[in-house]
Amino acid sequence: MTDHSIKRTLDLKFVRLLPAIALLLFSLSSATAQDTAQAAPPAEATASAAVAPSADGIPADEAVITSGRALYENNCTQCHAFNEVVVGPALKDAHTRWKLNNMISFIRYPQKYIETSRDKYAQGLYAQYKQYMPNHDFLSEAEVLSLVAYIKAESVKPAAAPDKIAGPPIFPPPTKDSGVSNELVSLIFAILIFVLFVFLVILVFLINILKRFIENKEGVPDDEKALVDQKFDLAAFFKSSFFRTSVTVIALLFISKVAFDSIINIGIQQGYSPKQPIAFSHKLHAGEYQIDCNYCHTGAKKGKAAVIPSANVCMNCHNAIKPESPEIKKIYAAIEKDQPIEWVRIHNLPDHAYFNHAQHVTVGGLECQNCHGQIQEMEVVQQYSPLTMGWCINCHRETAVNAENNAYYDKMVSLHKTVSKQPMKVKDIGGLECAKCHY
Repeated sequence: MTDHSIKRTLDLKFVRLLPAIALLLFSLSSATAQDTAQAAPPAEATASAAVAPSADGIPADEAVITSGRALYENNCTQCHAFNEVVVGPALKDAHTRWKLNNMISFIRYPQKYIETSRDKYAQGLYAQYKQYMPNHDFLSEAEVLSLVAYIKAESVKPAAAPDKIAGPPIFPPPTKDSGVSNELVSLIFAILIFVLFVFLVILVFLINILKRFIENKEGVPDDEKALVDQKFDLAAFFKSSFFRTSVTVIALLFISKVAFDSIINIGIQQGYSPKQPIAFSHKLHAGEYQIDCNYCHTGAKKGKAAVIPSANVCMNCHNAIKPESPEIKKIYAAIEKDQPIEWVRIHNLPDHAYFNHAQHVTVGGLECQNCHGQIQEMEVVQQYSPLTMGWCINCHRETAVNAENNAYYDKMVSLHKTVSKQPMKVKDIGGLECAKCHY
């Protein structure tokens, strides 16, 4: 084989590589764009960032609006749409019907706001819909502000925009991220794309030089010149095994990502607030009347389960207090029929996960609010914490052992002081061992 034939062969191989390189560049840029679009930053971080709000005080930054959308999809779609009444009123232009601070207070503590303020609009909502919206006290003011920003952004969109966001709820990202930041991943992808682009330019430049060299060289047979001048066959490329394999791999990667995103959220019910057979108010009993949680949940200090109180515990008070109430009459009916009250379980761990209330309440000295949020302010109880493995592990890493006046820990504390000046954490006494929580 002559020298120019070898160069011509290399030239043709480079030409045939161009579509593959272009496809690779397109795939990488698409993946980067998708990751950037889906990587909503934590609501606290975006809401606290330096954002120039509009005249009404509502941020217009896209990152804040994106965080607000995640909160809306997770907490609001069951009862609200933008252009129609579902359970509660339509939210289109809701930001124009409130003063901003009042709207934030109402979203976080609706019943408290209605009862303590003189806001006629809020009182009118209760008069119209005959029920209180559940508390959203698990959201900070900054997070609620991002939710209002999303409501405003959706309200000013054209009417053709969908009224209701369908699909599974998107839960907010974890508040603590120990992995690689999305900004770093995006930067790496951008660098790779730039390097590949430069490589592609160099290849095109070399191909043109080789092509001109072959065309100007004397004594090249006509059939070989025809090979140099031949056009790229797009149909043949689409039928090639390389193209089919590439499409198959990309499709499998996309399907795997969608499946992983769906699987990772199975069992996470943060914000779950089902309707109960009897309208029991923790805000009234634990908040206003300050009844000790352990009076009803008798197992919290001495057993694995906190237990749900039986009807006779309710009757200790309600045999004399408000026996005429329709809700109290349901308790009487359950007793007369000798049937249990069918409460709907809210906090539900997997069967293979072991949790002991007494270990945390009695030994650890934790309050109910550590896991259940401000339960004394909840009109309707909801799951406050995600109750995921990562959430529990982080708590064990950060929580100091309550070793005061507990001789069981004396030896451990003294040994720990010899190796560390930091307080002894749960992780230091086996709190990260698999067998602690898994049978």
